[in-house]
Amino acid sequence: MNRSTGLLLLAIALIGFGIYRALYLPGMLVDVQVPLLLVAFVLQAVFAIAAGVGVWRRSRWAPLAIGLLCASIVAAALIGVALGIIAYLRALLDAVVAIVVAILLIRYVQGRDGEPISRTRSAG
Repeated sequence: MNRSTGLLLLAIALIGFGIYRALYLPGMLVDVQVPLLLVAFVLQAVFAIAAGVGVWRRSRWAPLAIGLLCASIVAAALIGVALGIIAYLRALLDAVVAIVVAILLIRYVQGRDGEPISRTRSAG
């Protein structure tokens, strides 16, 4: 699989994850007892969709959006532990997986030489 196909599939996956997280929001809006958790899920949806669009358009800020998505996933896990919604080992697993996947995705999006995806080299 070439790089452009991989980036397109990654963009589709990120947008799909953003839509998946956005589907949690109507149920959370019925009775907003935990506004921090609602904000964390809104941020996950927004950052995932933004990251998908950024990767699709090959924008320079796409790695930043992926990093912010990771931070919002970790924040949601911490809020879940603080509220007693999820166990701390599950939250730790979610956070570690989010960080590792974000690092791998950022490195893939940046390319081999670590330059942003929209920058092209000129010969000479």
